[in-house]
Amino acid sequence: MSSFRTTCCPVVVGSCAAILLSVSGTPVAAASAEKHASSAATSVDELARRTTHLADEYVAEFTRRFPDQAELNGLRLATHDGLTDNSLPVLSAWYKHEDRWSQQLRTMDGSTLLGRPEWVTFGFLKEAVESSRQLRVCRNELWPVNQVIGWLPSMVQLAGIQPVGSAQARAEALARWQQLPRYLDTEVVNLKAGVRSGYTTPHHNVELVIEQTDQLLAMPLEDWPFYGPAKRDGTTEFKRQWTTLLLTRIKPAIERYRAYLHDEYLNRARTDIAITAHPNGEACYRASLRRQTTLDREGSEVFERGNAEVERNLQDALNIGRTKLGTGDLQSLVKRISEESANRFTSRDEELAFAHSAVARAMGTSSQWFERLPHAELVVEPYPPMLEKSVGTDSYWPAAVDGSHPGMYRITLYWFKTATRSNGEITAFHEGYPGHHVQLGLASELPAAHPITHLVPNAGFTEGWGRYAEILAEEMQLYSSDYARANRRLWPARGMVVDPGIHLYHWTRERAIAYVAESGRFPGAADAIVDRAIVWPAQLTAYDTGALEILAVREQAQATLGKDFDIREFHDVVLGTGGITLPMLREKVTRWLMSKRAAHQ
Repeated sequence: MSSFRTTCCPVVVGSCAAILLSVSGTPVAAASAEKHASSAATSVDELARRTTHLADEYVAEFTRRFPDQAELNGLRLATHDGLTDNSLPVLSAWYKHEDRWSQQLRTMDGSTLLGRPEWVTFGFLKEAVESSRQLRVCRNELWPVNQVIGWLPSMVQLAGIQPVGSAQARAEALARWQQLPRYLDTEVVNLKAGVRSGYTTPHHNVELVIEQTDQLLAMPLEDWPFYGPAKRDGTTEFKRQWTTLLLTRIKPAIERYRAYLHDEYLNRARTDIAITAHPNGEACYRASLRRQTTLDREGSEVFERGNAEVERNLQDALNIGRTKLGTGDLQSLVKRISEESANRFTSRDEELAFAHSAVARAMGTSSQWFERLPHAELVVEPYPPMLEKSVGTDSYWPAAVDGSHPGMYRITLYWFKTATRSNGEITAFHEGYPGHHVQLGLASELPAAHPITHLVPNAGFTEGWGRYAEILAEEMQLYSSDYARANRRLWPARGMVVDPGIHLYHWTRERAIAYVAESGRFPGAADAIVDRAIVWPAQLTAYDTGALEILAVREQAQATLGKDFDIREFHDVVLGTGGITLPMLREKVTRWLMSKRAAHQ
């Protein structure tokens, strides 16, 4: 974990000089103080330049090696014709860069940059390098079959933002997507290496990916998400070229990939769903916790904290049930929330319209709670058919930094018959306003933000903010029913329990599904959540780990400022430097409170 020590002299140069003068009161001391201040300023300026240089180097190298990932993370690229080379030798070469950056960062004290934009840059750079180096023990490149963040969901997203509309854009689109067969064939090579080394995806998750692939291959070509660029362009010759590419190169590559999964890999996939079934599995889980939360914590501590928070939330939910819904029994409360006709949908269109309405309502009142809101538009779009069942949950796809596409709340309508309005509201506020769209949208608009801030996964802050937004939405009076207010308390923190439950305490898939279903998640959704946790270790822990940290610093601010606490100002402080690590967030809020106290003295 990065260490950010609070120091005086290198940061607040003028104050340090004043302190030295007050001690001796002599001209010599004054001259010494001025010399020291000048030297400190030079040192900090040089460190800032080194930090920016290393971060520039990181972004340039990342974009060169992983251009599609950089673009999906919202970076503005000069061209849109690259696709990641996912071969193991290329990945090893990337690791050498990380090791070199790590050595350089060890000679730099990022805490001296407090108060400057480079403090954020340094924090992101160090987190990117160190968390990735720790995560190598997982060997994720050897078992990439993943129904949530695997190649198919990623490429669907990439096809949706692939620029077209000009001769240059069309040429770049063709150049990029001609590389997809190579990418898929390399995936198979990597999977075979994983089998030889004892790293495989769990059996049922492989079945889910095969099902996704089968649904894609069964669709008419014009309905493929990958056909989207041709639909958006409209040029006859480009449509012909794109169709030929899909039919003669990409479809056969997908069929080869599917055949390997079904005919060979499925029988060799592991039956134990815990990551500890892999070599060095416990170390992998700890590294995954660090990657997802930015905190160094043992899985057992996360598990215990989660259980305590679940119990507190449960008592609050049952109290709402007793006083508002006529039942104080969990099973009866869940049944009422799940089955009451007033809390259900009758069609896919109704669920989609409800999501639109919730987003619009939240957007309309957010200015009362935030000093700034993102300029980017937010749209609500359903998942394509072959993904809507297996992805399991709704998601937010960030807007492009250059405004070329809006933020998108992707909603799965597959479960409309069993989905509830209450959960629909909770999710809409988590993904849209005041949740991810606000946090990620504002982060993308920060003028001083280094591009590296777009490349570092930080679910602890990002998903923590999403969970915090669910709580904030109740303060904003956005929930339209007591069903929603009770339902909001049934799921939070269960991810902190079920995730280590699976990976450290050897819960079976059935036990994990039953635990999730207790929160009111209907069976299909509960299955999908658990299957997601199985192939994405520790990710479910990030939501409430981060939310609890944000709530803790808010309570700290309220206790410190009393009647002077301003929720709009607090939110501006929390969101004003983007999705920083959780240790950085606590340091930043503490520093802000110190400055507020000093201003009133």
